[in-house]
Amino acid sequence: KLSQNNTTMRLTILISCLLASASAFTKPQLSGVRNIQSPAVNNRNRIVVSSSNENEAALGEKMNGYTVKQRLREEVESPFRKVRLAFFGISAFSALTALYFSALVAIKANIGGYADVPPLDEALVQVAINSGGALGFGLLAAREIKVGQGNLERIAKGGLLARLVVDPAAEEASKRTLKDYRRISSVIVAAGGAEYIRSLSMSLCSDQLADENTLPAALAGVDVVIVPVLLDENFNVVETKSAWRSATPGENDRNFDSTRADEVICFPSVLSMWQEYIDSDVKTAQGQGFDVISKGITITVKKNGRILRRATGLPPFGDMVGMMEVADGSKFGMPGDSEKYGGP
Repeated sequence: KLSQNNTTMRLTILISCLLASASAFTKPQLSGVRNIQSPAVNNRNRIVVSSSNENEAALGEKMNGYTVKQRLREEVESPFRKVRLAFFGISAFSALTALYFSALVAIKANIGGYADVPPLDEALVQVAINSGGALGFGLLAAREIKVGQGNLERIAKGGLLARLVVDPAAEEASKRTLKDYRRISSVIVAAGGAEYIRSLSMSLCSDQLADENTLPAALAGVDVVIVPVLLDENFNVVETKSAWRSATPGENDRNFDSTRADEVICFPSVLSMWQEYIDSDVKTAQGQGFDVISKGITITVKKNGRILRRATGLPPFGDMVGMMEVADGSKFGMPGDSEKYGGP
């Protein structure tokens, strides 16, 4: 009987082991399983985003009117300017120090009675040499400072130009910045008074010659965008779109349609930024004796974002159609444009 009990116990243990093994190899239930990301991964992603934001904030921090990013770009464009400035500054300081001692020697030589001084003529030669060195190196150092300041102003204004907001005249087109037009279109900013804007509108939206006006299509063919900017009598930038749409045609303006040139027209938006940008150009033109309100000014921006030219009067659209592809570099040195212009 004891042997029979042992046999029964062994069978029970064997069956239990087999059932445990079968349960171990059954398919797992996935319905309640969630993909839980490691807290370390979450923290790492959060740190990367936070670090990127901190870097952007640091680069955008202004110091003496210019951001860190603008100063870094100026150093990249002129990598040896600070080296030259340091060399000229140290040289000017050395020449001034030498001038001080040579002037003392010259005074002693003029007074007389000192055995350890050279003749007055030699002392004066040393004074002249050191004076010339101090003056020359000082002027060179001042020139480097002026050039650096000019570069910073140009870079800052270029950054402001890229951030200017425009509202394309074409329907269902969203607002864009001028930066969005880089490598896509050249931009011509035409600013002036009400009569200037009217003349600009007539030149693009009416037939002024015997045949049909095809300037808008021709400008679109060479990737040119026009931004008319209306200035009031105090040279403030004001709303332009209504003045453009309500322009009154003259006797020689046939078939006027203010929407004819919509494919190449953008109106300024966020006028305060446009005011900040265009102020210096208006003052420069006024300083040169130009009537900005009646004659207007034009700023032509190449596809790479650099200024091609600044001029007064209406844009010479006919000349631009023939030379813009070459003038702004579209036909040469613009990678990715081979399909349009041919070549490798």
